[in-house]
Amino acid sequence: MNNGLLLFLGIFLSLGLSWLSLVFSNQANADFGGLEPFSDQITGADVPGLMPGLARQGEQVYQDLGCVNCHTQQVRREGYGADVERGWGNRQSVARDYISQRRIFLGSSRIGPDLRNVGERLPSAEWHHQHLLNPQINTPGSIMPSHAFLYEVRPIIGEPAPDRVGLTGPYAPSEGFEVVPTSRANALVAYLLNLKITYDLPEAQSSHE
Repeated sequence: MNNGLLLFLGIFLSLGLSWLSLVFSNQANADFGGLEPFSDQITGADVPGLMPGLARQGEQVYQDLGCVNCHTQQVRREGYGADVERGWGNRQSVARDYISQRRIFLGSSRIGPDLRNVGERLPSAEWHHQHLLNPQINTPGSIMPSHAFLYEVRPIIGEPAPDRVGLTGPYAPSEGFEVVPTSRANALVAYLLNLKITYDLPEAQSSHE
């Protein structure tokens, strides 16, 4: 009889603890969902801000191409990795950094570098177009696959296209042709350029002066 009572109490406590964990977990999620932008006292702007429309389209391209399988978007705090030392960000990523994003691609594997702050680290659209077209152009030895299918090789008619990708040497197209980004390529690059943290938050301050 005593064993039966102990068994009952054990089951009751297990179920009770599981229920309490679920309740507090939901409360934590509610608190996260209640985070609001922070008003920057210097610029007067709310941060983080919303991404422009083209970048939001690029967010979908990023997802469709599976970029999250090889890249993370979370800068680890100092002492828990070398992200800041590598120049991947000036401070750790925190929950508030993601509240303006429709999709959050934290990732779980770093086959390539972290991209949370790539827009500040590499602010050139031309660089990103070259890298997507053929990573060997500006990152020799990279194992990233080419995304040449995001670009069109077409004959030059009249003046060269203003958004053609600058290519020289062995990567240049044949005489009389040019490489032009598709709308998906432009959207993806816009998204990458908007992945940047150029502000501080009360809970996360930049490590540099």
